[in-house]
Amino acid sequence: MAESQACKKPRILCLHGFRMSAKILETQFHQWPESVLEKLDLVFLDAPYPSRGKSGVEGIFDPPYFEWFQGNQDYTEYENFEECIAFIEDFMVKNGPFDGLLGFSQGAVLSAALPGMQEEGLVLTKVPKIKFVILVCGAKLGGAKLSAPRLAANAFSAPIECPSLHIIGETDIVKTEGIALLDSFVDPLVIHHPEGHTVPNLDDQSLEIVHNFIEKIQNLATA
Repeated sequence: MAESQACKKPRILCLHGFRMSAKILETQFHQWPESVLEKLDLVFLDAPYPSRGKSGVEGIFDPPYFEWFQGNQDYTEYENFEECIAFIEDFMVKNGPFDGLLGFSQGAVLSAALPGMQEEGLVLTKVPKIKFVILVCGAKLGGAKLSAPRLAANAFSAPIECPSLHIIGETDIVKTEGIALLDSFVDPLVIHHPEGHTVPNLDDQSLEIVHNFIEKIQNLATA
């Protein structure tokens, strides 16, 4: 029976933030209650590029730090974007299948755009369809602050139909972008919390929302 239930755990690829690491994101999420973590198969991946500058978490979390892609100061030009998507797909092919994506900050920017890019047939063509996304401190490529790289130009041209959970901080620097991102998803579930650009602790209300979302994605994972 235990083995059968283990098979029902949604398998989720987790993408960390800019100049952070898989280990840091794992540490942040392991503050969540065991009642959540025991129902998910979370796989944390380091981005392919070592940090090119100072990390915002220096002094809080130990190095090394990594970044998924680079942009110029106003994010109108990008470097290594296509390469990073290929890196993610290669990992998914070798270590999947994965049911969904979880992203924090830069990882959430990627996770939000990938379902639409996959739907277009541009990326993730060798892996199963992404069934859901969990976005913490997310923002939209092609939104108010981030222009869209060529590969992601039409990522949000149609509403994203997969279930999505959006975790938005009241004092987060990307709060406005995170709220704007909701319009791109058909049926977003939202957790608002009083903290900033971080993975928050879950109060009772947030915990209930997370459990409801997990119930929804468990059904998808076993479909």
